[in-house]
Amino acid sequence: MVYRRFYSEVGKLLYAIAAVDGTVQKKEYDKLRDIVEKKLVPEEHSTDQFGTDSAYYAEIEFDILLDQSADSTSCFNSFCNYVDAHRTAFDVHLKSMVMNLANELAHVYHGINSKEAAMIKKLKKKLDEIFQAK
Repeated sequence: MVYRRFYSEVGKLLYAIAAVDGTVQKKEYDKLRDIVEKKLVPEEHSTDQFGTDSAYYAEIEFDILLDQSADSTSCFNSFCNYVDAHRTAFDVHLKSMVMNLANELAHVYHGINSKEAAMIKKLKKKLDEIFQAK
């Protein structure tokens, strides 16, 4: 698995959750940065050709999507397509990490709203499909 691409897709997923209600709140953006710095970077050891930790690509991708006011559904579908293409790379640890990140970001601004809950439910279903197929 190419870690830079994985983290870009994680950035798309987190953007999709933050933007599903039509706007990304400052608290959600701040939480994303906190997640990257405190949860993703310490776990990741791969770097790009410039020495940048691959985990920062989640934040970079999120920033790009935010600047473009990207469609949350398209971003979510991109992550799901990535999951389908890389099923064998998703183990229990990775599945748990992705679900925890999604829930953590969704909870930051007045708890999980109905649109975020629906997206997280779809995410769980998609990740569960991987383990049912194994």
